[in-house]
Amino acid sequence: QVQLAESGGGLVQAGGSLRLSCAASRRTFSSNAMGWFRQHPGKERQFVAAISASGDSTFVTDSVKGRFTISRDNAKSTVYLQMNSLKPEETAVYYCASRDGETWGGLYECWGQGTQVTVSS
Repeated sequence: QVQLAESGGGLVQAGGSLRLSCAASRRTFSSNAMGWFRQHPGKERQFVAAISASGDSTFVTDSVKGRFTISRDNAKSTVYLQMNSLKPEETAVYYCASRDGETWGGLYECWGQGTQVTVSS
């Protein structure tokens, strides 16, 4: 089972930027679609962005479109989430997740521990 480790979270002012990274332990990382999710306190986990195994297809949810970008480096077994123009309401724990196969749609089987992102106003 793949191990996922997020990093890059922290405290940032509103309007600022952060880049989250998620390193995967699995050698077959290039066979896994990857996703980023976030969870606000007391709320359900929310789908934020995803990328196909090859990197050819990406998705970002409407609320972050134009501000967040997902990318991956299969040679480094790492997926990234570049977050610009952050808003205080985007304070949450951000998780990366993986699923077997090329496409990013569907259930995600493996999850990281999460990284806290705090956006101050």
